[in-house]
Amino acid sequence: METYQERVDTRLAEWTRAHFLSRLWQKDSTLWASRSTPELSDRLGWLDLPHTMIEHLKELNAFAGQIRSEGFTKVVLLGMGGSSLAPEVFQKVLGKTPGFPELLVLDTTHPDEIERVEKQIDLTRVFFVVSSKSGTTLETLSLFNYFWKKACSLKKNPGLSFVAVTDPGSQLEALAIQKEFRHTFLAPRDVGGRFSALSYFGLVPAALIGVNLTHLMASASVAARKNGVVCNKASAPGLVLGATLGEIALDRDKLTFFTSPGLQSLPSWLEQLIAESTGKDGKGIIPIVDEPFPQSGRYGNDRCFVFLTLSDEIEPRQEDLRKSLILAGHPVITRILEHRGKLAAEMYHWEVAVSAASAVLGVHPFNQPDVQLTKVFVQRAMQSIKKGTAADIPSCLPAHISSETWEPQLLDWMQNIQADSYIALQAYLPQFPEIQKNLLSLRKAFLDKTGLATTLGYGPRFLHSSGQLHKGGPKKGLFLQLLDTPVLDKPVPERDYSFRRLIQAQALGDYQALGQGKLPVLCINLGNEAASGLKDLEELVRQIPGRPE
Repeated sequence: METYQERVDTRLAEWTRAHFLSRLWQKDSTLWASRSTPELSDRLGWLDLPHTMIEHLKELNAFAGQIRSEGFTKVVLLGMGGSSLAPEVFQKVLGKTPGFPELLVLDTTHPDEIERVEKQIDLTRVFFVVSSKSGTTLETLSLFNYFWKKACSLKKNPGLSFVAVTDPGSQLEALAIQKEFRHTFLAPRDVGGRFSALSYFGLVPAALIGVNLTHLMASASVAARKNGVVCNKASAPGLVLGATLGEIALDRDKLTFFTSPGLQSLPSWLEQLIAESTGKDGKGIIPIVDEPFPQSGRYGNDRCFVFLTLSDEIEPRQEDLRKSLILAGHPVITRILEHRGKLAAEMYHWEVAVSAASAVLGVHPFNQPDVQLTKVFVQRAMQSIKKGTAADIPSCLPAHISSETWEPQLLDWMQNIQADSYIALQAYLPQFPEIQKNLLSLRKAFLDKTGLATTLGYGPRFLHSSGQLHKGGPKKGLFLQLLDTPVLDKPVPERDYSFRRLIQAQALGDYQALGQGKLPVLCINLGNEAASGLKDLEELVRQIPGRPE
């Protein structure tokens, strides 16, 4: 950090003179653009959430108490990206209170994964949260149609098993009224999805699993005060972190996370916040989450490291790693939380920090201009699949993996490697334990073979998280799509497609969007045996002689 401290101090001094914090709270869009810009001044409502949501806690607690008293044992959240990632963190970090339902997040269109979730629930005792800011999210509405039909076959008043979280006037709000949902929570329009953790999008699921919302929001309120107008000084924690992230990213754009066990899920939420906010205009910070250790024990000089640790979980082995990285000359950011109750404060600090870091990079932090491109291609792919004309759909690629068939293509793809590249594994696969294990091994094989930073995202989930960065950020990524042939297929009620067709179209749409951007993308279909196919692919990667020049 010493090599960057002078730059960080200079940046903080400039921000103090420019009244950065005061202007942030005044929602001054010229912090990021030379003139007033849509989705800047009207996307800063998240700053006020620690205060504005306080008055809604009584309503939320009463709602959660009602659901608990009626004997619901599971809550299934149907949502993507900003609608699903924060609730998942609340479940995994804070956990459910005894007597309250457990939260399951369903943010996939893979029919085998949907089946896996179905086997974990009793449809007569499950409560569904249908969550979409726009109210038009394709995956969310498809999942809703599927489970609504099932609920209708079992319950006289199925709407009582559903709640909607959305923006006012959305298609989802109208649907909830039509279907007589138990309730609809309308979130503020001026809060973007990835900044919505402390809005209804995060708090409704948190309340349903029994999280103490008063303590949660009290923690956030403390963070808001520390980053408030009265603290217009260089010591505001979000501003310090933002200046640090931004200045380091100008040289080292691979932000690599390590956590203690209790915070292991937090970087998945940070991944979307960072990638989607900063990854545009050929710039951006590339978050590296859950990466295995390299065999060599060495990292490239394109890395910066973040250690997120609970104070009672500091482990000697991780502390040794942190110190060794510092000694090796890598910038290391250390964040220690006193206890899990500080989670909301940490999330708020990072929201301020990423907004500030975006100003350093010179990007607009609240839009996602390249996400729409994939959506357009997905819609075209859906039409092609329905008509049987999608000859170039990735699932038509050979299913058998062997050195004879794949080594030349893999080598050709790897010729795109540069010293500061990264490899993104895009797994349109179910999250079965064996598949997850083999994906981790494959990721390590690429890391050991190339020395490059690696990322792993499940499709279509990652399209709502790091997808913007892939297409709009630094042109440094090599993208490997991994598909299978689902064992099952599940028709989507009231639609003329199935989930198998949908996930194929999503893979194809992103494949084409990456191709249009002239980004190196390779698609491999693992066929009916994804787990064994991944092992074969890992072996092939490890057998490739040396790193391509």
